[in-house]
Amino acid sequence: MLFDLDDDTQLLQRTVRDFATGEVAPVAEELDRTKAFPYELVAKMGELGWMGIPFPEEVGGAGGSSLQYAIAVEELTRIDSSVAITMCAHTSLGTQPIYLFGSDDQKERLLPDLCAGRKLGAFGLTEPEAGSDAGNVKTRAALDGDTWVVDGAKQFITNAGTTISGHVAITARTGENQISNIIVENGTPGYEQGTPYRKMGWNASDTRPLTFDGCRVPEDNLLGPRGSGFKQFLHILDIGRIGVAAMGVGLAQGALDEALKYAKERKAFGQSISKFQSIQAKLSDMATEIEAARLLTYKAAWLKDQGRNFTLTAAQAKLKTGRLAVRCTEEAVQIHGGYGFIEEYPVCRFYRDAKILTIGEGTDEVQQMVIARALGA
Repeated sequence: MLFDLDDDTQLLQRTVRDFATGEVAPVAEELDRTKAFPYELVAKMGELGWMGIPFPEEVGGAGGSSLQYAIAVEELTRIDSSVAITMCAHTSLGTQPIYLFGSDDQKERLLPDLCAGRKLGAFGLTEPEAGSDAGNVKTRAALDGDTWVVDGAKQFITNAGTTISGHVAITARTGENQISNIIVENGTPGYEQGTPYRKMGWNASDTRPLTFDGCRVPEDNLLGPRGSGFKQFLHILDIGRIGVAAMGVGLAQGALDEALKYAKERKAFGQSISKFQSIQAKLSDMATEIEAARLLTYKAAWLKDQGRNFTLTAAQAKLKTGRLAVRCTEEAVQIHGGYGFIEEYPVCRFYRDAKILTIGEGTDEVQQMVIARALGA
């Protein structure tokens, strides 16, 4: 299958690329070093309509496709993963549950601000004992009259603690062997956002633990039918894997861009190191693997846009691109030599940012389980 991008998609690709190189690149190193959340960049992306790319215009979105969304994520990640994951987690995990499973009132109340980037959405699934074993949820929600009383904790949650965070949709046990998703809005008494984690990478992204202690939310904040949470979040994770796969492609491409640029400029033994066969082998392997991974990721997005089953392809893309990002960023550092170990060079940040792509949105081992299951093994 070949992807001949239409004019609108090509225009979006060029526009996001120009934004990433012109607006994000000049501040990326400082944001990473100071661990500062990119509020100004998020606001600009919201104004451009990029915080709601795959949602219909009637709910406040840009009316774009999943493929357009994946391409936008890829272009941002070529320059900076923290900015990209902010948009990616907001769109795939924060906004999709409201759009797919929310009531008319929930959509009308939340989607316009989410799609415009005025508010950020978050999804609270992971717990101290519920990561890869996502069904082992300990957080509980008991119905008291017309109010859910939530008690529990979440960890590794993205976008929940900024000044523009609007809500987190959490998984909670609402009965025996019953998991539901419930919307908890920021400012609700009993809902606390913990201190941001000290992380290896994604330093300008907001990631922190959450606690719920007698947190009371309206019964109407239930997301879809009671007890449907497990099925809901499995579908959300499938969608999220397309975005994370696009991040893997973008990060690998960014590493190749920097490695090729450096190899052409760096002189050794009287010539550019790009002329040495060993360096050419690294660059050619990177370029070939990136193109294969890109097509796999685009196929997953295309299948979703066609309304076809994309679970297998999204898992394959996520598995492939996460590993590729780690390998390409390592090779880029190697090509840079000692300079690759210095923070002033983007490949150092890229290397630190890459590893999480083999863990977040389902570890490599979980992707292998999903793929094997889809194959009927």
